[in-house]
Amino acid sequence: MESIFDKLWRLGPAAFVLKAIITAIAANGFLLAFILLRRTYRKRYFAKRDARVYELRQRWEAIISGEIPYGTWRKKPFDRRIVETIALDAFEAAGSEESARLLKFLRTSGLIEKRIFEARQLKGWRRRRSLVALGRTRAPEGIPALAEGLRDRDLETRMAALRGLGRMASPQAAEEILAWLGEKGLTVPELPLQSALVQCCAEQPQSLLPYIQNAESRLREVLGRVLGEVATPSLGMDLLQFVGDDLDELRAAAARAMSQTQSGLAPEVLTELAADPVWFVRLRAIVSLGKLSDRHAIPTLLRGLTDSNRLVRLRAAEGLVGLNTEMVPIFEKVVATRDRYGLHAYLTALENAGMRAKLEVELRESKRAIEEVKSTLQNVLETGALPAEEPTTVPSLPSSALRLR
Repeated sequence: MESIFDKLWRLGPAAFVLKAIITAIAANGFLLAFILLRRTYRKRYFAKRDARVYELRQRWEAIISGEIPYGTWRKKPFDRRIVETIALDAFEAAGSEESARLLKFLRTSGLIEKRIFEARQLKGWRRRRSLVALGRTRAPEGIPALAEGLRDRDLETRMAALRGLGRMASPQAAEEILAWLGEKGLTVPELPLQSALVQCCAEQPQSLLPYIQNAESRLREVLGRVLGEVATPSLGMDLLQFVGDDLDELRAAAARAMSQTQSGLAPEVLTELAADPVWFVRLRAIVSLGKLSDRHAIPTLLRGLTDSNRLVRLRAAEGLVGLNTEMVPIFEKVVATRDRYGLHAYLTALENAGMRAKLEVELRESKRAIEEVKSTLQNVLETGALPAEEPTTVPSLPSSALRLR
């Protein structure tokens, strides 16, 4: 009797097509069976996990307090992962007291030590998972293990360690990151590094200074941006060395740090930085001048109203509105700039600060301005448009009206 294979052989080239169709049907069948099996397994797994999470949640306080012995769930990987996940998620919204209680629980139960061991001994995605989890605990004893992860040859592992140290948000973590940068240079993407350093250097921004001075150009630029974010008034005198630096970010950091410094050089330095060719340096300088509330800053703020950058104009206007001085003389000088964009920025700042009504009252009650000047200024305030005539034809208010109250 002739077999099926003999019949296929006589088909010639059509046999290969038929075999391909049969093979494709079989492969699709196996793939569909695998997908269905996987979905069934995951459905059962998540149902089991959901039920177990509910049970553990009902006894959470007893678990945290140790009333339920740790050994009842630590020996079960399934339960241990659930308990650790619940504790780490609770960290995100916990206050200081609750965070301390959770950290004590993680230490007493040995979960932190387990993660430290895994972060040092495991490889690949398991090590990366342990590094991220260790960072979420915010436990200082995990910093050395995270620092070792920074020196791993795999980029993803280094990134996981960097994210973990960023979660620590402590000066000790910043020291480890900066020491690693001093050894290896810039071996990770800039934005994650910048984010981690901003979180870790917020308490002690002065730790950045020695590394900025010795870093290479690209790394120095990253550290300069970080310093610009975390700079505080306490760094005012230390940042004077960066006022004339070639790096834009360092000049911006110096401008930001001058905002509340007690140094008498601050207005002069900020006036110089307000004329910087880079817009965000000018922006930082204008913002700092506004915070100083010094009448000597009025000419610089008025020049800021005519800046080419919209944000600089708006911040200059906010600085002028925030000055503790008579508003009518300031408003007259704003109109005298003959810059409609600057005028719009000033009127916007007035509206945002709720000071428009105050300016209207001062205009009506002003005894320094003649009626023609008051009428012109009131018209500008109402219409938001500059007068048709040049302001030089209108008598000005005396400069003594700009004195602070």
